Amino acid sequence: MEKPKPVTQAAKILALAAVVLLVCVPFLVILSTSLASQREVIANGGWVLWPREPTLKAYEDILDGGIVTQALGVSAGVTVIGTLLSLACTVTLAYALSRPGVFGGKPVLLLVLFTFLFPPGMIPSFLLVKELGLLDSYTSLVLPVLVNVFNLVVLRGFFQGIPEELYEAARLDGAGDWRVLWSVVLPLSKAALAVVGLFYAVAYWNSWFYASLYLESDHWPLQQVLRTYVVAGSGITDTTTGEATVNAPQTVQMAVLVIATVPILLVYPFLQKYFTKGVLTGAIKS
Repeated sequence: MEKPKPVTQAAKILALAAVVLLVCVPFLVILSTSLASQREVIANGGWVLWPREPTLKAYEDILDGGIVTQALGVSAGVTVIGTLLSLACTVTLAYALSRPGVFGGKPVLLLVLFTFLFPPGMIPSFLLVKELGLLDSYTSLVLPVLVNVFNLVVLRGFFQGIPEELYEAARLDGAGDWRVLWSVVLPLSKAALAVVGLFYAVAYWNSWFYASLYLESDHWPLQQVLRTYVVAGSGITDTTTGEATVNAPQTVQMAVLVIATVPILLVYPFLQKYFTKGVLTGAIKS
């Protein structure tokens, strides 16, 4: 418990500064390259640390009613709707499994944990989605991953940590299960709900694999467009005109990358304070 020595403090500051630079500099290069002009990008070999002639031409090209605009809407819709549905299903199932004496509670819990240890393979999942008639449907991006076992265990542990006296007091007041969940459990679980909701939102927003399996290219979300254009190096074609983008490839790629990254970066700081209380409390109790 003694005060750290100046050398130790200096080493911590240097280490923290190095980590910050490792995180921030690549993102700064990506943002700067997306704002640079075509001439400047070519002159600097494809990467720009600080643009001398900043322009929004790359963003105008990809957001002018093309495939990126459509993909952005798809990702936003799937993320919002999927997160709400996943939270609703996870909360209700976690509450049922957290209460003692629930009929079939232990077998259902073991079944859920079994899926965590032995996840389904790609081919069985594809065949199931196909038999359900969900191919080329946005439902295929939500329904197979509606409940995440880790998030379920965290919420179940958090609900078990709520004092039993509160449940008993609500029962004495005549509250049923739904009333207890809505009026007692959920208000006390804001931290866990915020963290689990962020986990679901990030998973839906970053999901591209299921889109590549189940959806046609005109229904792709943003992350699949990003993977196809940036990683695979394929061109982006405007869905309204059928013409390929004419801007510098590197600037357009970096602009798509920024658009795909910024929404989560904007949400995370508001939920960061809930992480320790929301995740650790539920995990330790479990």
